[in-house]
Order: sequence, then C-alpha cells, then structure tokens
Amino acid sequence: MNPRTTAALLKEYLRVREDKTTFESQRARSEDSTIFPSVHDLRVYRDMNGAAGVMRGHYFHQDLLVAQDIFRRNPRNHIDVGSRIDGFVAHVASFREITVFDIRPPSAPNVPGISFEQADVSSPDFAPRQTADSVSCLHALEHFGLGRYGDPIDFDGWRKGLLGLRRLTEPGGILYLSLPTSKQQRIEFNAQRVFSIPFTLSVLEPHFRVERLDFVDDSGNLHIDQDPYDRLGQASFDAHYGCAIWTMRVLTLQ
Repeated sequence: MNPRTTAALLKEYLRVREDKTTFESQRARSEDSTIFPSVHDLRVYRDMNGAAGVMRGHYFHQDLLVAQDIFRRNPRNHIDVGSRIDGFVAHVASFREITVFDIRPPSAPNVPGISFEQADVSSPDFAPRQTADSVSCLHALEHFGLGRYGDPIDFDGWRKGLLGLRRLTEPGGILYLSLPTSKQQRIEFNAQRVFSIPFTLSVLEPHFRVERLDFVDDSGNLHIDQDPYDRLGQASFDAHYGCAIWTMRVLTLQ
C-alpha cells in the first residue's frame, strides 16, 4: 500500500462526504427539491484534482494528427482500414466522407459520412472494388493474424496486410500507418506485435517513400517530424512502447 496514494484518497473521501452534506442541506432549502426526488450515491474520486481531460497517448495524437493532415491535403477519396471508429474515423467523418474496411461487422448501420465494407485486406483473395489516393491504418496492422479480432491465425498476417494496404492505395497516393514501436521488437500474443524503427524501414522502403515520421514516446508525448535515420531514430527513440506514425507515398505496385 502506497502511503501517499492512501492519504490522497482519504482526503478526497472526506471532501466528498463534506460535499454531500452541503448538497443535501442546499436541496432541503431549494424550491426545486422535488424535481429530483432521490439522490443515490455513486461516488467518484480522483477527478477533482485531475487535469481537464487527456491530451496525450498513442490514440489521441495519431487520430488528431492524421485527421488534420487529411483535412489539409483534401484527397479525392479516403479509405481507412481497422482504425478506431470512435476516434480517428469520427474525426475524419466530421468534415468529409470516409470508407472503412474492417474484418468485423459494423456496430451501427447508416452513420452519416461513413460507408463500411467488411473485408480482410490480408487475405490472398482480397480484391478491392475501389482504391483511393489516401489510405490510413492506425494501430491496427500489428493485430493482423493473431486472432484477437476473430481473424484467422497467420504468423505473416501483418506482411499480407501491408500488401493489401498497398493495393488499396493508388500509385503516388498517401498511406498513413501507425505501429506500436520499441527498441525491443517482439510479439505479445494475442494482443499485438511491436516493431522497431530499423525493421519497419526495411519493410517499407521497397514500396513507399517515407515523407514524415512522428513519434509518441513512452510518456505519451508527441514528437513532430523525426528523422528515422539518425542515431536516435535507429535506436527506436529508446522506447519500450511508443507509437510511430508514418506518412508515406506509394512508389510502385507489383
């Protein structure tokens, strides 16, 4: 038991108890006392001393950063594969149409601004009916082939998924790809794979030109426009579990 944490929680407990007494006293004197006929306890602690929301971490930074870039570039068509629906996809759908590919069925039909296609882009049978000059796959490729989302087990699923993303992206188009990144490359079954910067570059360079790399460090802070080829980049920014956000242009299709 941490004495400092215990003392802070006790202080907040006493504060909430005092607030409840004050609230009930005010309720008894209020003309609106019968509007809410009952008051149930659902006591929440730690919020009173916290910051105003969270503006850090992998998803906060990647979702906002990539959505802003899509807004700036204004591509003809944008397709997303597997990114967070209630984060990145919602960001983009607030200002333009977006098509979403996912191996799972949609949770709700007919959401304005979002069209959905259930598909496994890592399947050898995947033949997209449409391509786009702008494609995104944020914090998703690392899961392909691990079965976490009901997909078939495939050790090379991430490689096949990357080929599927390349097929979706028109020649000269932009692909946004984010991956969990560490100096210690590993598989955390069945959650995810974690990639190093040098390995990721070796896989991307034959097919893409890296235009930009942004990086979220272990503390959840964003570092804009980093050099993946310098000493720190080649050491994967000394991260244990960071997030690399790659902006790339498709070179060729084979």
